[in-house]
Amino acid sequence: MKKHILSLVVQNNFGVLARISSLFARRGYNIDSISASPTDNPKITKITVVVEADDEIIEKVFKQVSKLEEVEKVTQIDEKQAICKELVLLKIHTEDTATSAKISNTVSEFQGKILEIQPNAITVELSDIPSNVDNFVTALSKFEIEEMCRTGVTAL
Repeated sequence: MKKHILSLVVQNNFGVLARISSLFARRGYNIDSISASPTDNPKITKITVVVEADDEIIEKVFKQVSKLEEVEKVTQIDEKQAICKELVLLKIHTEDTATSAKISNTVSEFQGKILEIQPNAITVELSDIPSNVDNFVTALSKFEIEEMCRTGVTAL
């Protein structure tokens, strides 16, 4: 199984995201990440869905999603030929200045940003391709992560 990125252009109607996600759930397909936002046309929303599945299953998903009335276009995105980004925010506990310095160095290595420094915590961010975000989180997991939030993949 491999990760597949689907880009959906849909009518911006009440409940459309719920209908799409329930289609996946009813069929037993797990969504790894999902992000949605209006486009320059407020009547249209772009939804990016990441699913780990076999090629055969993705074909079925593609066809089933395409049949939904509000779906105008479905595209499978090749991660290597597209621009794919994900954002992660982490709040990391710091006990002393040495820990803070180590965290700062790790953030710099990944070209992340320090957003806030508090007496006992540092809040950092990284916007990058999903695999680099995974590596960033892994590198910072040796510290005490108090909170973490990831956006899910967005792709063009």
